[in-house]
Amino acid sequence: MGNQMIGRDEEMRVLRRMLSEAAAGDGGALLVHGTAGVGKSTLLRTFGTEAAAAGFKVLRTSGVQTEQWMPLAALQLLLQPVARGIDDLPDPHRQALGIALGNLQTEPEIFRVGLAVLELLADAAVRQPLLLLVDDLQWIDSASRDVIRFVARRTRDLAILAVGAARTQPFDSPWQAVYSELGLEPLDAAAAAELLDASAPGLPAHLRDLILERAAGNPLALIELPKAAQGRTARTDSLPLTRRLEDAFAARTDSVSQECRAFLLALAVESTAPLNLLLDVASQLCDTTVSVEAVQEAVDAGLITLVGRIPEFGHALMRSAIYTRASVAERLATHRAMAVALEATPERQLAHLAKAAFGPDEELAGRLERFADESQARGKTAAAVPALVEAAQLVLDESRRAGLLVRAAELSSEVDDGVHTQVLLERARTSTLGPVERARLLLVSDRTSEVIDPNRQIQDMVTAAGGAFDAGGTDAAENLLWRASARCFFHDGNTHVRAQTAAELDRWNPDPNAPHVLMVRGFTHPYQYGADVLARLDDLRVDRADGRVLHFLGSAAMAVGDLHRATQYWALAASAWRSQGRLSLLARSLAGAWPRVYFGQLERVREESAEGLTLAEETGEKAWMNLKATAGLVAALRGESEEATRTIGALRARSLFAHVPFVAARAQQTDALLALFEGHADRAYDLLARAFDPTDLHYHSVSRWLLAPDLADAAVAAGTVPQARELLSDLAELAGSLPSEMIVTAHAYTRAVLATDDTAEERYAAALGELPAHWTLLRARLRLHHGRWLRRQRRNVDARNPLRTARDEFDRIGAQPWADLAREQLRAAGEANVRRQANTSELLSAQEMQVAELAAQGLSNREIGQRLFISHRTVGAHLYRIYPRLGITSRGRLAAALATLHEERPAAHDAGSTG
Repeated sequence: MGNQMIGRDEEMRVLRRMLSEAAAGDGGALLVHGTAGVGKSTLLRTFGTEAAAAGFKVLRTSGVQTEQWMPLAALQLLLQPVARGIDDLPDPHRQALGIALGNLQTEPEIFRVGLAVLELLADAAVRQPLLLLVDDLQWIDSASRDVIRFVARRTRDLAILAVGAARTQPFDSPWQAVYSELGLEPLDAAAAAELLDASAPGLPAHLRDLILERAAGNPLALIELPKAAQGRTARTDSLPLTRRLEDAFAARTDSVSQECRAFLLALAVESTAPLNLLLDVASQLCDTTVSVEAVQEAVDAGLITLVGRIPEFGHALMRSAIYTRASVAERLATHRAMAVALEATPERQLAHLAKAAFGPDEELAGRLERFADESQARGKTAAAVPALVEAAQLVLDESRRAGLLVRAAELSSEVDDGVHTQVLLERARTSTLGPVERARLLLVSDRTSEVIDPNRQIQDMVTAAGGAFDAGGTDAAENLLWRASARCFFHDGNTHVRAQTAAELDRWNPDPNAPHVLMVRGFTHPYQYGADVLARLDDLRVDRADGRVLHFLGSAAMAVGDLHRATQYWALAASAWRSQGRLSLLARSLAGAWPRVYFGQLERVREESAEGLTLAEETGEKAWMNLKATAGLVAALRGESEEATRTIGALRARSLFAHVPFVAARAQQTDALLALFEGHADRAYDLLARAFDPTDLHYHSVSRWLLAPDLADAAVAAGTVPQARELLSDLAELAGSLPSEMIVTAHAYTRAVLATDDTAEERYAAALGELPAHWTLLRARLRLHHGRWLRRQRRNVDARNPLRTARDEFDRIGAQPWADLAREQLRAAGEANVRRQANTSELLSAQEMQVAELAAQGLSNREIGQRLFISHRTVGAHLYRIYPRLGITSRGRLAAALATLHEERPAAHDAGSTG
């Protein structure tokens, strides 16, 4: 392994184990992180050599700070060894990969590129297992980052291992959601001494001790500081280690020729340039021909290595050291010379012209802004961001500078570069912003920042929306106002901000049938506008391909309690986003699966919330909280109490939880149901009653009514029926003024369950007539309660029929705790046969169920992969596991095996008419 791997035995054991698993078809992803110089790159190089010897094809790439102008630059390098396989891919994948290799002028959705890359690598891995090594992840261009992350999440069931390395820092959280983590710590004292003695034998004792102290176990420092100390006294100042290393690297350039230094500076400013171009630029700087002798000199001095004909610095700190060591004049001259040499590559040329600018340059700023316009028009959003940032630094007018930074922040948020977006937002916060730019700034901030004071933020958003509207920025104003209204709903804003938001909308005299108007009114004043919103939704005809409008309408319907219509709209929106590859927006619409819990579609909700969670974590979409709450509720209803407890516990641990009562109410519902299923009725009632207390963080002024049936159940079990009636006393009046599913159903159910004995029979019958037919879970629960009430009246024979119906429905739905309760009641009523019916969904994971259903519909593996954004080979692996679990041996028998489940719930395209 060589001296440089001294002290890394445990890390190599971890890597070798993962390599062995990948070779067996069980791939994975690992993030190695640590401080500069701790040995991340060396570990990756050593591991790559071992993997190649073990029969793996090794694909390598790394992030380079100067590559930020070149979307997919890192991906191009990664794919070079397998590029021949592109010709064997289906047309959609082949076309998407055209941009990755620079053959097309337009850029498809980045996740279409991701799926194409996944298929390319999955096919290659069938022939030879793959190791993907990605160094300096913190500098990977955002487009490559998203594609690599997309692939890394999907290596399971493939012979692919992805290993990335990154500096220890506040890192982009989606990486942690993808990779297992391996922290690389400094070497211990014994290993540090061994490495120092191996790399610099014969050091004087005092110098050896000083270097061991200063290096503090950092391998790069242990190797480089002795070289810097030769012939001079070692540095004893208190500079940070990274700075001392840069000084040590830079000092080694003092002894090389002027030509070699010019070559090294050219390489530092354009690390991916071909060798001949670097020599041409160095020649211009020296005003004399710089030959390959300068390259050889740099190699002999240990400053660079040659990989084929490509020069590379041994460490990123070497590049920064050489760049920093050069004078300002030398840097500017190098950038100017590089700009001339790169005339055929406009994006590269502009990057160097911007770096070469000395003071404001309006003409260059205009060129950069036009380049950003062209890049955005071609879909190359990531390339537009740095151009706008550079342009902002070159203009004198503060208002224009702020506007450029706002636009850069907008585009950065679109490519999910959260860290960079926050930096730009801070730089753009200035009093010079105009009203439209201020609205746009708040839009970006709303997408990227966490909520600290919801009511204050809603006020700021409404005020800014009004200013933008008055200044002619209608689009920005409408977008900001509907986001403010969404916060009114999900954060349960106070009366003042709701009124302020609604009044601002009224001031604009909007079209009352416009989707965003319906959503704003539903979100701000659902009780006041609810009946009107419902009536207008009845008359609407919409474009089923317009995901944005469909999502708006789903939100409007949900806000006023028309849950069935909401799920129809959201299903159509999800279909639109899926077909367009808009994964962030798809995650948001999949979050709308939660009302299907009440329709008894637990398996569909399980599938869609699991898929939505994966996509939300992948894209940074905030809907993950809603999806997480839904996943916990479904787990509880399926009898998976440990999973439900773990999921809700993780949700509660997030700082944002206390500020989102819409989510908190569902978390409280899940905890209460778990308590009820475990026989702790008093605790269940207390938890649910708190959700009806306006001072409690779990209180939501609208969605509390979805908890009303649970409160009634807990009250009957806990003997707190009078208290429950008091908490629900507003329902009767609400059902008259807002006749939506949510209110009517809550009223009918609780009226029956909490009825006195002399009215119960009549009210159970009435409730079954009032509950919508598609609210199957609640109808089954009502039958269970009816049967229990009949048993209490000593009418055991009469009780059996509703209890049997409830039991069978719970079994079909997969609501295991409720099914067990029905069986207990049937036994007590004298029923002999209470055997549990098997539920197919218990045999398969959420994604396996999706695969099985789509395959049963006749879709090919590749079609299924394209729909679920996974490799067709992963689909095949799923089916290989699915068949024996279902007791079948072929694809043709899937439909029959799943027939029971298809009776349980509508097919995936059941959105039906939304008119």
